[in-house]
Amino acid sequence: MANWAALVQNCVSKKQNKQLTRLYLLTFTTFLCTLFYLLGLWQHSPPSLAAISAGTHLSGRRNCPDPTSKFLSNSASNSTLNFSATHFSTDPDEAARGFHAPPCDPALSEYTPCEDVQRSLLFPREDLIYRERHCPVEAEVLRCRIPAPFGYRVPLRWPESRDAAWFANVPHKELTVEKKNQNWVRFEGDRFRFPGGGTMFPRGAGAYIDDIGKLINLKDGSIRTALDTGCGVASWGAYLLSRDILAVSFAPRDTHEAQVQFALERGVPALIGVLASIRLPYPSRAFDMAHCSRCLIPWGQREGIYLTEVDRVLRPGGYWILSGPPINWQSHWKGWERTRESLNEEQDTIEKVAKSLCWKKLVQKGDLAIWQKPTNHIHCKITRKVFKNRPFCMAKDPDTAWYTKMETCLTPLPEVNDVSEISGGKLSNWPERLTAVPPRISSGSLKGITVEMFKENTELWKKRVAYYKSLDYQLAEHGRYRNLLDMNAFLGGFAAALIDDPVWVMNTVPVEAEFNTLGVIYERGLIGTYQNWCEAMSTYPRTYDFIHGDSVFSLYQNRCKMEDILLEMDRILRPQGGVILRDDVDVLLKVKKIADAMQWDSRIADHEKGPHQREKIFFAVKQYWTAPPPQQKHA
Repeated sequence: MANWAALVQNCVSKKQNKQLTRLYLLTFTTFLCTLFYLLGLWQHSPPSLAAISAGTHLSGRRNCPDPTSKFLSNSASNSTLNFSATHFSTDPDEAARGFHAPPCDPALSEYTPCEDVQRSLLFPREDLIYRERHCPVEAEVLRCRIPAPFGYRVPLRWPESRDAAWFANVPHKELTVEKKNQNWVRFEGDRFRFPGGGTMFPRGAGAYIDDIGKLINLKDGSIRTALDTGCGVASWGAYLLSRDILAVSFAPRDTHEAQVQFALERGVPALIGVLASIRLPYPSRAFDMAHCSRCLIPWGQREGIYLTEVDRVLRPGGYWILSGPPINWQSHWKGWERTRESLNEEQDTIEKVAKSLCWKKLVQKGDLAIWQKPTNHIHCKITRKVFKNRPFCMAKDPDTAWYTKMETCLTPLPEVNDVSEISGGKLSNWPERLTAVPPRISSGSLKGITVEMFKENTELWKKRVAYYKSLDYQLAEHGRYRNLLDMNAFLGGFAAALIDDPVWVMNTVPVEAEFNTLGVIYERGLIGTYQNWCEAMSTYPRTYDFIHGDSVFSLYQNRCKMEDILLEMDRILRPQGGVILRDDVDVLLKVKKIADAMQWDSRIADHEKGPHQREKIFFAVKQYWTAPPPQQKHA
């Protein structure tokens, strides 16, 4: 019994010892927590008056800084917690910090910096050089925002815009008078009407295109891209769109007031341009068809240099269509106020130039004549050995076309092994052409771009555009936008992803880009142009409803000023137009600061892969504003 009592006493004693140990640990932990809390409180508390006095005494000594001044300023700044975002560019550009962009004078509402009429008068008139691009030097660059004319309205939606445009947007009636009998354009109330007529198609562009379609096949998808030289108000291009043919129309700035501007208001692709002394800003083998309807280009002059340039941009097997002088001169020579002899001589000269280019005249019927470029140059090289009338160009990249001088030599087509082969590779018909691997890639002639890269890029942009639309309701709204611009198109994936929307995209390939991919874009059945974004684009203000740019500002870092590129974007963007840019977050923060100063409503969103990506996406909408009413200009 005694042993049992001793055992019970021993167990109780151990239980008490264990409880005491836990109590000691709890007490010690509480002491340590209290100690460290007081130490932290002391470290972050303001200094005592004694310390301040001592600091004042120390700061009075020669060469001794005040040891408390920095501490006091930090303490004051940290007295309240700041929960705002702290991810800002550590070293913003000086220009971005002090950027200011006031409205330009209302008289500049149609200002085109590189086609300024007054500046053009300083250049030679020979070979039409004065009508080419002549951009302002640094000291002449305007750093203000181009205003829309008073009363400007958002353009009509496609397809209604094909046939009408607001007068307030292009307030010029000259063409309604000058071309009254040719059915180009009419003025009715608050808008212009476009009946679809033209100098050589009084029955309308639709009937004219039907006539062409009786001579060559416009329905099987083999003809997708077209070039219209001297386009008028671009009715030919406008009516081709319903046939799934995408035309680029161009005309000079000063031939007819606002003709290219009319085309753009109608929602038809167009650029300011001229055949003069430099190459057109397109790659070789770009267009399935080229067209001139009384475009007044002297095709036979200067050794046929203008037709030679058309040959460069025309695809193997492509067509050149000519109507107007001198075609069918026997019926029209009196109305054209020309002699029969001069018109006959002009046609003979054109025929000789076409023959020297190895073109075949397919047909001449009524007011239409059509030539076809050969599918390869095997026979052409044989004839050169016999006639030697137009040598092949040597050692110049046929795709280089930015301030590149035109030549009278013949641009050679890629080599083939058999006369039945198509130089550069056969293209699929539209719409399969859009997603088929372009021959420039499949053949390996475009170094650095593989078939796998092309396919991955196509799928990538489908996902990206779907993500854009989930964040930008205006882009997602069917028909909200019509004229789109991609500032750095690469392989045209952005445009391809929008192919089912009622839009067209001008795909620009910067001349500074690592790869010259504009030829690939055309081989997909899309359109585009070369561009240096340190200069203005060859187009009117308010051309585009929407602008997209992928890594544009990273590409142009240390090349030109960010604010100049953004001001050019503002010039060519319509009021209430949209912008999406993707770039490094620090770059976009600088962009946003300037965009806010330009009165854009903007925000930065996460990458489609999530918030941990350095690349972010910038969304913006240009606010609606116009020039004041004319009577208030000087108020």
